[in-house]
Amino acid sequence: MPFPPVDEQLKVLMRGVEEVVPEEDLKTKLQESRDADTPLTVKLGCDPSRPDLHLGHTVVLRKLRQFQDLGHRAVLIVGDFTGMIGDPTGRSKTRPALTLKETREHGETYYEQATRILDGEKTDILYNSEWLDEMSFSDVIELAGTYTVAQMLEREDFKTRYQAGQPISIHEFLYPLAQAQDSKHIESDVELGGTDQRFNLLVGRHVQQVAGQDPQVCMMLPLLVGTDGHEKMSKSLDNAIGINETPEEMYGKTMSIPDEQIFRYTELITDIPTDALQNVKAFAEENPRDAKHQLAARIVTMYHGEEAAEAAREHFERTVVHGGVPDDIDEYVSDAGDGEEVGLLNLMRNAGLTESNSEGRRMIKQGAVSIDGETVTDTGLYVDVSDRAPFTVQVGKRRFARVCWEG
Repeated sequence: MPFPPVDEQLKVLMRGVEEVVPEEDLKTKLQESRDADTPLTVKLGCDPSRPDLHLGHTVVLRKLRQFQDLGHRAVLIVGDFTGMIGDPTGRSKTRPALTLKETREHGETYYEQATRILDGEKTDILYNSEWLDEMSFSDVIELAGTYTVAQMLEREDFKTRYQAGQPISIHEFLYPLAQAQDSKHIESDVELGGTDQRFNLLVGRHVQQVAGQDPQVCMMLPLLVGTDGHEKMSKSLDNAIGINETPEEMYGKTMSIPDEQIFRYTELITDIPTDALQNVKAFAEENPRDAKHQLAARIVTMYHGEEAAEAAREHFERTVVHGGVPDDIDEYVSDAGDGEEVGLLNLMRNAGLTESNSEGRRMIKQGAVSIDGETVTDTGLYVDVSDRAPFTVQVGKRRFARVCWEG
């Protein structure tokens, strides 16, 4: 099947893109690809230190899928070797190193989730330890010689740390060079990344030029704002929507995003046709509540199907809009002894309502925890399960568990 005309490809590929360096080279590469009937090699490096993907990660993954759908070669490089260094991007201090075993395990999890967006049969997955681990010390010195310390200190986070007198380890300078070596190794035509990866992507272009290769085009995508409407989406900031979350969680969290983010989410993380985006923008401005419901349903459908999306909306209406308790909540059976008091923080964690006691403590302080509809204010509360069960614990607007006891 022939490649579509360049203008048609650009209409798809430029959607939601923040910056292309250089944009004219992308047009040239697409035209040469079409003339030679040869696909471009499009690279996306993934950081295996974060095995759980959220919608923010899907922004670049969806762009890679668009290249796939247009007939180009998608290469997903799992940074199992570079993960042992740790990407210093945005860091105020040296990142803890991971083992090769850890990065491999995380990489496998990443690929499993990524192929919910990518066409797995048409995705080349490579681990950069395959070539980086084979480099000799003289190879590393030669690579390091392609870049100066002054050039490295042009990078904002390095510059900030240097000016503040904070330590920068030499191996951190090697991270962008190692990532650049990936581009050189596969001779990538295009590399994708978030705007925070701009420096790393441009180093790849430089190293390819030094090696005599046709340098890659760097395509930067915006960082998706989290549900708080301010910071970039991140699990550590508790503002993320995970792609493996339940339909109810996914729907409810989407409904919590600020109205002004409806269009941006639709543009960056859904498959709605580009020609329909302006209609979405107008609808979101006129009727943000219904537009948000449409967005939530579309996102849940993408990852769980239409039936799950319909059920998630019903759950949202019943529990959030009308303040009710769902009929089908999970049951947790406590193994506490007769008359034994159990800490509520541990109870919530064991029932799967929170990931940690610190999260539970934070939710209680926010007034987001209740027992049988009564708000809990004491972070040190203990409950006699044998005396009180069964009872319902609610965390936030969407997490419920019916606590039972079998003595």
